[in-house]
Amino acid sequence: MRRVARAIPIAAEGVTASAAVLAAGIILFALKWYWLGTLLCVVGAALAAFFRDPERLPAALSENAVLSGADGTVSDIAEVSLPEAAPGERYQRVSVFMSPLNVHVNRAPVGGEVLSVEHKPGLFRAAFRDFASEHNERNMIVLADAHGRRHAIVQIAGYLARRIVCRLNPHDTVRSGERIGLIMFGSRVDHFLPADYKVVVRIGDRVRAAESIIGELI
Repeated sequence: MRRVARAIPIAAEGVTASAAVLAAGIILFALKWYWLGTLLCVVGAALAAFFRDPERLPAALSENAVLSGADGTVSDIAEVSLPEAAPGERYQRVSVFMSPLNVHVNRAPVGGEVLSVEHKPGLFRAAFRDFASEHNERNMIVLADAHGRRHAIVQIAGYLARRIVCRLNPHDTVRSGERIGLIMFGSRVDHFLPADYKVVVRIGDRVRAAESIIGELI
């Protein structure tokens, strides 16, 4: 399935759904149910477009830079504690909102070792709202970079997103810009940068996973 996805290229999770809808549309068209067949073909093509997974060359950077893990628009920047952690440790949180038109494949913001992966069930409210980071369905990945600094990325479901895909497990090693999963339909990704990093994007900036730098070590 992943070989088929790479050849198109779309994420493996979208191959079956889009192919099934397209096949049904073609069959109905062949049976002279033209309007319904055309509708299903359009829906199938839209699904394939949503699950698109283009190749990306990670930005040329030092190990002291943090990449965006998602395509979309920077919706919030704040100094916060890491979710579920002791309140004393502060992070710079950069939130990126993904509309249904964005590429929804997520990528690692830094290279290093996966320390933990934790899924939290929750609500399906608007992902761009600040409370979504604590109350919506979400998946938190904590990474340690080559110098032992802890980074985190949180995949957050939204109104339309009903499934979060994470391809990582604790103790995995990832490269900066490597694919780590996806969120289906409109959603949000929160990046947690250690306090000694400077955020180099602003609210309203458009970013691309693996290509846009969002933070640099001071």
